[in-house]
Amino acid sequence: MKAQDSAIRPVAIAPQHDGPATGTALAALGVASFSLSFPATAWSLTGFGPWSSAGLRGVLAGVLAGLYLMASAAPLPKRRDWPGLLVVSAGCVVGFPLLTTLALRTSSTAHSAVVIGLLPLATAVVSALRTGRRPSRAFWAAAVAGASAVLVFTLLQSHGRPTLADLFLFVGLLVCAFGYAEGGRLSREIPGARVIAWGVVAALPVMALTAGYGLAVEPVHPGPKALAGLAYIAVVSQLGGFVPWYRGMAAIGVPRASQLQLAQPLLTLVWSVLLLGEDLPVAAPVTAGVVLVCIAVTQRSRG
Repeated sequence: MKAQDSAIRPVAIAPQHDGPATGTALAALGVASFSLSFPATAWSLTGFGPWSSAGLRGVLAGVLAGLYLMASAAPLPKRRDWPGLLVVSAGCVVGFPLLTTLALRTSSTAHSAVVIGLLPLATAVVSALRTGRRPSRAFWAAAVAGASAVLVFTLLQSHGRPTLADLFLFVGLLVCAFGYAEGGRLSREIPGARVIAWGVVAALPVMALTAGYGLAVEPVHPGPKALAGLAYIAVVSQLGGFVPWYRGMAAIGVPRASQLQLAQPLLTLVWSVLLLGEDLPVAAPVTAGVVLVCIAVTQRSRG
């Protein structure tokens, strides 16, 4: 009887522990995936309002996440993990997507990259406060320098004039930093795919209400470009990109992985030029060189 019980008992899958090189590559893949999020959101806004776009993004991702959890027979998270999962849900699934989508109504994708310019530093700070692990002084110096370079670059593009969109972006930055840090911490105990899947499913009721409100009050003209953008931000930005991102964080640590995201604003700028026809600022190559040096220092510093 005991043998039969053990045969039918579901087996918990432990998170995979990758080496530093693999972890860095996975985190970089996550950054590359996220770098298309702003241009794809701008595409979705050609046919949907900001509330409709953000809500439908969460609903579609929630359905896919629920199917994944059922297909993989994922066990319910432990009670001690739910607070962290709700932080992931609030920051990465509800707060950041909605606030950045609202900002993109009036702000260009290049300027909105200011959020990503400060997000790596904010994530490292939150992680250090949450876990008590302190990276080296060289790490902090490079992280601050990289964030400053990207911030100065993006502010120069908007002539330094703060707007309501900047407020949305700043608040979105803060809530996302907590979601990244908690997700990276949880991914050391739970597979990263399940961390983001449970976070997306937990937000499904809120996102369904958001989508319903948006569809009721906003005009909808879903052309091919809008549908393609919505599909990307739902499948990749909201769900798929987090799988390598959280797994990479679990392998090399949240602070070190977060600094790879210093390259994201520059990647976003390239996509904005290629897909949206925005101009490439002359300062972009210089900023790219500074950022790459800062990333190299953070990856080589002792965490």
